[in-house]
Amino acid sequence: MQKLDLSAVWRHLLIFSLAIFVLASPLPAQTLLSTSSEGGEAAVADLPEPLTKETANALLSRLSDSEVRALLLDQLNAQATTDAEADAAEIEDFIYHLTSGAVEQISIAIQRLPLLFTEQARAFSTFGNFVGSKGLLAIAGYFLMVLAGAFAIEFAFRRLIRSWLILPPKRTDSQSIREAVVPLAKRLTSEIVSVAIFMLAASQITRHAVPTYYHPFFMLVGPWLIGLPRMSAAVGRFFMAPNAPDYRIVTASDDTARAMVFHMFWLGMVIGIGQVIVPFNAANGVPVGETRIGAWVNFAVHLYVMLLFWRYWDESINMMRGGYDDLSPTEDWIARIYPYFGIGVAVATWWIVNVVVSYENFALLDGVPQYKTLALLTFAPAMDTAIRGLVRHLAPPMTGEGPVAERAYISTRRSYVRIGRVLVFGLVIVAVASFWGMSPTRLASAGVGERFAASLMEFLLIIAIGYLVYEVVSLIINRKLAAEMTASGYDPNAEEIGGGDGGGAGGSRLSTVLPLILGVSQAAIIVLFLLLGLSNAGVDTTPLLAGAGIVGLAIGFGAQKLVTDVVSGIFFLIDDAFRTGEYVEVDGTMGTVEKISIRSMQLRHHRGPVHTLPYGEIPKITNYSRDWVIMKLRFTVPFGTDPNKVKKIFKSIGAEMMEDPLFQDDFLQPFKSQGVLEFDDVGIVMRGKFMAKPGTQFTIRKELLSRVNRKFEEAGIDFARREVRVAIPGLDDHEKLTNEDKATIAAAATEAAQEMAEAAPGASKPGD
Repeated sequence: MQKLDLSAVWRHLLIFSLAIFVLASPLPAQTLLSTSSEGGEAAVADLPEPLTKETANALLSRLSDSEVRALLLDQLNAQATTDAEADAAEIEDFIYHLTSGAVEQISIAIQRLPLLFTEQARAFSTFGNFVGSKGLLAIAGYFLMVLAGAFAIEFAFRRLIRSWLILPPKRTDSQSIREAVVPLAKRLTSEIVSVAIFMLAASQITRHAVPTYYHPFFMLVGPWLIGLPRMSAAVGRFFMAPNAPDYRIVTASDDTARAMVFHMFWLGMVIGIGQVIVPFNAANGVPVGETRIGAWVNFAVHLYVMLLFWRYWDESINMMRGGYDDLSPTEDWIARIYPYFGIGVAVATWWIVNVVVSYENFALLDGVPQYKTLALLTFAPAMDTAIRGLVRHLAPPMTGEGPVAERAYISTRRSYVRIGRVLVFGLVIVAVASFWGMSPTRLASAGVGERFAASLMEFLLIIAIGYLVYEVVSLIINRKLAAEMTASGYDPNAEEIGGGDGGGAGGSRLSTVLPLILGVSQAAIIVLFLLLGLSNAGVDTTPLLAGAGIVGLAIGFGAQKLVTDVVSGIFFLIDDAFRTGEYVEVDGTMGTVEKISIRSMQLRHHRGPVHTLPYGEIPKITNYSRDWVIMKLRFTVPFGTDPNKVKKIFKSIGAEMMEDPLFQDDFLQPFKSQGVLEFDDVGIVMRGKFMAKPGTQFTIRKELLSRVNRKFEEAGIDFARREVRVAIPGLDDHEKLTNEDKATIAAAATEAAQEMAEAAPGASKPGD
């Protein structure tokens, strides 16, 4: 037996191990290459097909975390790219239908215009051949019979409700809105019910007296060619009242009112013809859309409306003005552009119909939304006039008296009118959206720029709600502000506040703060609802908010003085240091507080200049108009005058003025003497004082001075006159004065008079 060679065994084992390693090494290398990139980043794995729950779990179990992240990012990027491409394609498609598609539909209608007459003649011929000449005569006979029977029944009904169909002779100017509108509403209701009874009677007569194969024709012609025009005329008579101008809701002349009712009847007739002729042609061998007669009828209706605005241009402006002379410039501008608006609405609705047809979404036009929209928007004068009439009759009466109360009342009425307009605007948007089926599900199936239309409607509704909140908040605050000003007697627009000398009574604390609250509230409402509207319209407001925060931070660092002014103003208002209308002194600057803002106050001096003072620069405030004012008056009488006699005169004047109805409510304490104040070079200085309400002291002072002068004259008391005596030693005869001596004496007297005038106390501030 051979000896086992261990070295050979180890050599063979080593060769076998190397072989296994070499054979196995391509697999991990391939895996490494499939899951790694040259830069060390995880490559994206392919999704298995088909992708099921089991295959997905199996794939995830084999992938590392970096590979899962790479796969997720790849799928998100692919989805984002797909969505962006879809959005771009949708926008491009919408723009095409909005422009080229609509133009193409108009071109098709023009190209098929020659077919209109031949195909329409063929439809009439087909119908004539179907019923025959005897059938046509039978239809005419049956039609006359149905009309006669239905009109007879309607006439009998009208006899029963005759009192509702006749308006009272004339309404008075003091008639309430209910007494004015109720007769018109009764007549409109009676006419609509009468037409409904006519249609019901006609349908019953047709059902029982006309052969069955004529029923479709009768049921098609009756509602559209008889019912719709009569309903349109009834609505026109409600607003225009052609034979009763005193009941006319819309401002128009008698001729214009009668013309509008006439045209409304024929507009209803043209619309009815369009609704009859299309199914009639389809039933007689002419396919829908073959002649595009519906497009031409639609064009005729909108052209009719445009021509009406063109023909009655000035009349439509007067309708929008509503017969009011106190229109604001904005309201007058809106009235003047109303004819342009009406023509624009007609063009826009006609174009929208062509856009819808280019989408081939004919189901959207089944309810004739274009005509409803056109009628609703062109009735704006009636709605606006009705709003102003309602406000005129329903607005609360004026609170208080005076110019402030009157201005507040006018402002309140205008606010109510604006609120009514916003409500009507919101209802119109909702109604138009309903006409065009702008619900999310309907729009999704229609494909008519659904996201654009929905976003636009949401934006308009949010803006309308925001404006409504804006007006309601403004109305509440302005009414409270007017009540506060009326109660305090403060009128910021008065020609001479405080008698023209400053120191007038100011408004209340609430009337001072309310304008700031109003401004802040209005700004907050505007920003809030604008952001909400933009957000619902699809605009990302996050960058706007972030940008506002950065700008605010920059302002905070760069405008610390502004922050100081704002904070100081807040504390001044909390301390109730001043109010609008009060006379204050700030570091030597005096004036009436005319206006306050979040960072400064404006003082108007009683001589006219306006001082603007930032709150941060106010060291202290001296208020001369708070609660009460004491005014002290100085009177100088000659030496030898009895002071007790002067005291009695002052006391009698004070008692008389306390009994005077013009001044008794202004005094807090009567005028009385304070006795002898001092002796000067002229005479005895007597002083009197009184306490009054702020703002009345100057009027009282003027009256007091007048009465003191009169009483002194009656008592034989003269006011002391200032004299200057010049003594010249050695001069005994004044008649021998030379011109040089006279000049010297005059100069000395003038200098002494100036010194005495400067030394005399004066009233430099209110209340001194």
